[in-house]
Amino acid sequence: MHIEDIFKRDQTTFSFEFFPPASDAGWKTLEGSLESLNALNPSFVSVTYGAGGSTRDRTHDLVKKLKTETILDPAPHLTCVHHDEAEIRRILEQYASSGISNILALRGDVPDSTAGGDPFEHFRHAADLVRTIRNFNAEGSHPDPRGFGIGVAGFPEGHPETPNTLVQMDHLKAKVDEGADWICTQLFFDNNSFYDWRERCTIAGIDLPIIAGIMPITSIKSLKRMAELAAGTKFPASLLRSMHRVQDDPEAVESVGTHWATEQCRDLIDRSVSGIHFYTLNRSQATNTIYKTLGARDSAQLRTD
Repeated sequence: MHIEDIFKRDQTTFSFEFFPPASDAGWKTLEGSLESLNALNPSFVSVTYGAGGSTRDRTHDLVKKLKTETILDPAPHLTCVHHDEAEIRRILEQYASSGISNILALRGDVPDSTAGGDPFEHFRHAADLVRTIRNFNAEGSHPDPRGFGIGVAGFPEGHPETPNTLVQMDHLKAKVDEGADWICTQLFFDNNSFYDWRERCTIAGIDLPIIAGIMPITSIKSLKRMAELAAGTKFPASLLRSMHRVQDDPEAVESVGTHWATEQCRDLIDRSVSGIHFYTLNRSQATNTIYKTLGARDSAQLRTD
């Protein structure tokens, strides 16, 4: 379903992010999560996209599996990394013929190795990728006359490669001006940072649905991993204090993290966020708990497509 129709249908969207597993054990974990999260009837799900060829093949395989074997509506990530325009067009044609309705267009992370040359030789910025998808849409090659719904990333707490917040907003505005339909944010734990950034988006003339990215902390290890992957993310002192008190009790740590994320979601919904996107790490327990507490499960089951 095109993202425009999803936003019309759902007062608040609820969506999940998965990544393509690299091992049989990983697939087994994901399949168990899919079975559980499938029952929640989310608005859509996204699938991450790596820098290497084999990882990208796994993304395409997972998107196809979700589209054909579940009721989940997949929105694959697509990045600029080591792609030229012909390759992007082939991927878009493949997704269009498979009935994929939406794509999340990202610049992508800089690869660990530069052996393959400049990873952004053909697409320097995400705005360039958005423009290419928009042009593909204009050609009428998608079964939906609107083409793909195009999502882009937003960074409420800043992007580590662009510390100038005014320039950051210029980059986001460029993606919007090229044809983006919605914005999905990087994970955050301080809602005040999100509200301030959302207001700055309005001042910049950005008037698109903004989906808030939420990742429940389920262990001390995952907390440290988040700090590494999402450089610049703020961890409020009250959250860290609660984690410190129970750091030797894994179940208590997960309970604290899930409760914090639940209260984040409750506050975001009360303040009219367009949607909430859960970074699941291919696991379902925390998301299920949050859904149940918020009552989102019941509203999802009442939805009719």
